[in-house]
Amino acid sequence: MSEVLAQVEGWEPDTIVVGVTRADGTVERHGPADEVLPFASITKPLTAYATLLAVQDGLLHLDEPVEHAGDGATVRHLLAHASGLPPKPEGPRIAPGRRRIYSDHAYDLLGALVEERTGRPFAEQLDLEVLQPLGMTDTHLDGSPAHAAEGTLPDLLAFARELMSPTLLDADLHREATSVAFPELEGVLPGFGRHTPNEWGLGFEIRGRKAPHWTGARVSPATFGHFGRAGSYLWVDPERGLASAGLADQPFGDWAVEGWPQLSDAIVEAYG
Repeated sequence: MSEVLAQVEGWEPDTIVVGVTRADGTVERHGPADEVLPFASITKPLTAYATLLAVQDGLLHLDEPVEHAGDGATVRHLLAHASGLPPKPEGPRIAPGRRRIYSDHAYDLLGALVEERTGRPFAEQLDLEVLQPLGMTDTHLDGSPAHAAEGTLPDLLAFARELMSPTLLDADLHREATSVAFPELEGVLPGFGRHTPNEWGLGFEIRGRKAPHWTGARVSPATFGHFGRAGSYLWVDPERGLASAGLADQPFGDWAVEGWPQLSDAIVEAYG
């Protein structure tokens, strides 16, 4: 069924690599698997995972206020884009828990908090606690915990398998991370418009009933994941036990808005 993934050859990016996996291994992939490409905002789920592991280790707590976030915004608020913080530090803020505002600034604060509590640079902590244990040896963070990771498709598929069948995170925290936090908040899903509700877990966008949506129309509402401005995406459908990821050398644009949903629908039809 490789023709399902081969449809990406008609997309705009010069380099694009996509794959499908189940919990027990990769099903199919297409494109240069060893190419290191930017993850962009798929860095955020990795940062969220490192943060949740720090919670699991008792180094911080989901409902503790984050000092530099202000207004009583907690770790949970920051992970779920419900902190009221602006996308960038200089923007206006609102009270936590009122609206879903997608915020790089929130994830930079999470990285700083984990760094403070562990006594290690955040990139080192991420590598030690997430990347090395999952065998993501070609993935590195050099810069912001919100968007500065890069790596290969096999590494991203390894992370998808962890999300389907966690080995690092305990079941209760995994369930919290991949379930809706602060239900009914409305907000803008970048590139796909305003949604009410705009559902997110702790580091992961939840598919829910949003339309239009970058995962297409055939994945289950429980599907969770993330995409990035670098033309990167990752989704996991826990009901089907199926996940897909892609990386590209061209920023997100109309090609992704049109192509990703079609590809996801074809993947579900072929492999789901």
